[in-house]
Amino acid sequence: MEKLSSVLFWDIDMNEADMDKYPAHFIQRVLEYGNMDDWRLLRSYYGLQKIVDECKQLRTLDPVCLSYICAISHTKPEEYRCYHTRQLNPTPWNY
Repeated sequence: MEKLSSVLFWDIDMNEADMDKYPAHFIQRVLEYGNMDDWRLLRSYYGLQKIVDECKQLRTLDPVCLSYICAISHTKPEEYRCYHTRQLNPTPWNY
């Protein structure tokens, strides 16, 4: 965990953070704001299947990140919770 970019987790105490207890938080932050080194560390720690399973439960996920996860895991966006919640709450500038 100490190898991940510290700017990703500016709002939490890294000494008390637990990657096993809150995997969704770490996965979402790295996907949306991390670099490729962060991604490689995350993937080696959790494995692709665990990352995909956690992403399927997220309420929000950047559309680019969703597309990336779908592409590398050969899944469909419809399988992800964030895909359906995004459609329920469209913003005026996304028409």
